[in-house]
Amino acid sequence: MGVNDVVKNITWLGHDGFLIKGDGKAIVIDPFQVKRCELADIILVTHEHYDHCSPEDIQKIQKASTVIVTEVDSARKLSGDVRVVQPGDKLTVSGIPIEAVPAYNTNKNFHPKQNGWLGFVVTVDGVRIYHAGDTDLIPEMDSLKTDIAILPVSGTYVMTAEEAVEAAKTIKPKLAIPMHFGAIVGSTDDAWRFCDALAGTCEVVML
Repeated sequence: MGVNDVVKNITWLGHDGFLIKGDGKAIVIDPFQVKRCELADIILVTHEHYDHCSPEDIQKIQKASTVIVTEVDSARKLSGDVRVVQPGDKLTVSGIPIEAVPAYNTNKNFHPKQNGWLGFVVTVDGVRIYHAGDTDLIPEMDSLKTDIAILPVSGTYVMTAEEAVEAAKTIKPKLAIPMHFGAIVGSTDDAWRFCDALAGTCEVVML
């Protein structure tokens, strides 16, 4: 399948939350204040902050066979089949390749590098999807290979829209999606600035 086919199977759940459907699986990343979402085969949690690691929301979409992949701080708050990873780890869950990648701040202290918090690259239907987690523009993005990049744009705790544009230009995905706005911090204005600034560089979709 192509990127444009796969993006049709990505649903924004608000803030940093996404449902990705592919290869017969439902993968949910950072569910928070979820109003409607199907049960997940795999749940990915980037870090322990309440708007990313929400045990209440996870329980709404978790079934007995659901596998949760996360870092050690979040794992302490969750139950079930929880797999603990750190940046650089790779694993395959129910046939879905998952890579844990770094996510951290460079000029603020909300997400310290030493915490080992995460972004993820998941491959579904042959397409690599990068969910950046809560991060700034970091050197590790130079070596990321992805078809779709989901990037935070709000500023304050993460990249600004302008910094996210630079991240997209560094990563060079075929398609970019803005996130981290409209809930805790950030607005649709941030997302539109990101979209407008990337026009002509790569395809951008605001979900």
